[in-house]
Amino acid sequence: MKHLAIREDIIATCKRMNASGLNIGSAGNLSVRIAGGLLITPSGIAYDTMRPEQIVEMDDEGRYYGDFVPSSEWRFHYDILKARPDVNVVLHSHATNCSILACCRLDIPAIHYMVGVSGGNIIKCSDYAPFGTKALSVAALAALEDRMACLLGNHGVIALGKSTAAAFNVLQEVDNLARLYIGTLQIGKSVILSEADMNVVLQRFKTYGKQLKDIDPNLTERVEPPVHGGASRG
Repeated sequence: MKHLAIREDIIATCKRMNASGLNIGSAGNLSVRIAGGLLITPSGIAYDTMRPEQIVEMDDEGRYYGDFVPSSEWRFHYDILKARPDVNVVLHSHATNCSILACCRLDIPAIHYMVGVSGGNIIKCSDYAPFGTKALSVAALAALEDRMACLLGNHGVIALGKSTAAAFNVLQEVDNLARLYIGTLQIGKSVILSEADMNVVLQRFKTYGKQLKDIDPNLTERVEPPVHGGASRG
């Protein structure tokens, strides 16, 4: 079977999504870019019983192969991967906190600096469109722009990444941000970080979670480690 490791990783990530409370049942879907196309979860098959051979391969022309039909949301997976060569994974779920805000058609503003995980100073909510339609794909692309996440109006959330692990981390963080924002709305007010504040955050995110060898030394706004004391303390 081609791409067995990727197929197994797709299933494991979907199971992890449900086990983490970030999705329910067979809702949500996941795609991963491969040479010449993508692999995507099939339509209507529970993650607990899903098998690697049921993961559907699609080509760059939007055709699918094999005995299983791809997810009903294949259109936005296909369109996002085509429009965004900087990402390899599209992860969609009905995470509760994200879905609450999406049902209110609310963006997530910069109530916390971790909004920067999306690559901007706001996580936008798209207009509503019926699931599985080209209109939803267009709405999702408009809300994403060059960011790594968006809410889908009256629907759920999309998280992107270079890997399934990266996309899953974005999903976790966005749902937590949604929960924080809901909390501030319940209190009745929140302090929104300024554009200047978020510009600093976005610059510092370029070094966030990286080792020194992976950091551009020319970055002026960076997370500075302590003084290096040597290879070991012997």
